[in-house]
Amino acid sequence: MSNDGFSVGGSFGGSFGGGGYGTPAASGGVAGPAGGGAPAADVIRDVTTQTFMADVIEASRKQPVLVDFWAPWCGPCKQLTPVLEKAVRDARGAVILAKMNIDDHPEVAGQLGIQSIPAVIAFKNGQPVDGFMGAQQESQVKAFIERIAGPIGPSDLEQVLAQADAAREAGDLAQAAQLYAGALQMEPESLAAIGGLAQCYVAAEALDKAREVLAMAPEGAASDPAISAARAALDLADQASSLGDLACLEARIAENPSDHQARFDLAVALGSSAARRQEAVDQLLEIVRHDREWNEDGARKQLLQFFEAWGHKDPATAYGRRRLSAVLFR
Repeated sequence: MSNDGFSVGGSFGGSFGGGGYGTPAASGGVAGPAGGGAPAADVIRDVTTQTFMADVIEASRKQPVLVDFWAPWCGPCKQLTPVLEKAVRDARGAVILAKMNIDDHPEVAGQLGIQSIPAVIAFKNGQPVDGFMGAQQESQVKAFIERIAGPIGPSDLEQVLAQADAAREAGDLAQAAQLYAGALQMEPESLAAIGGLAQCYVAAEALDKAREVLAMAPEGAASDPAISAARAALDLADQASSLGDLACLEARIAENPSDHQARFDLAVALGSSAARRQEAVDQLLEIVRHDREWNEDGARKQLLQFFEAWGHKDPATAYGRRRLSAVLFR
């Protein structure tokens, strides 16, 4: 099975509907979300060998059906299941998900030549047209569904998160926090919502609240970009809160421009303020210019923490990356 020039082994016909496999290009029209898809409650169903004809072959003549071949003992199946089900629900009726336990119902998988699971095969107009094997990320599953059913557009959750992100970027922390909280009601383990809400609390200097929110993230989520960015922002705010008066640091630098520790501390304090991030970058770059090895490359590493905490869309991140490259590769 492959996603480029889809094919499956074995033969598929007889009592299950027969005919050649076809290709996505030759399989007729695409039924999108606005094309009268199934209600959200009906988009996921279990199928058996006996119901396969009605629930997959015939049903796929009205809208695409994804068949998930799985087994209770299959670890990757357990990883894929929540991702696949969420993507199908988010598609809002554009596709149906039919789940087939191959331990109980091995016949169809055998006729399709499926030798490894999880395996997901898309049916349209009574024919298998595309598929993939193994656990996939949510973005990959969504792209697969859109390849089969056409553009889906953002889900309700994605729309709320986009509004929340826009409000936070505009500095409307109260509105952003309300929207992130609403997103968490829709999906309690949404990492984007958890990270965004924590960022709101960090920006509002409610650091204990930010820690409480980050504690909601599921185990193993530390590497997610939204969570790692919020954690970096919280760590930065913790550092800044312990540095004391900026005027004292500025006075130390004025007296001794080579006082890298004072300059570093000043940069950390400035970096926690959205209005002074570019100044923070400049202070750290000054250290890099004069002593790259100071504090085990500490100034450059702090810049990278800034970029993670601020996010790639922040103008100060773009400015900092551009200036850092100029300094390092001059």
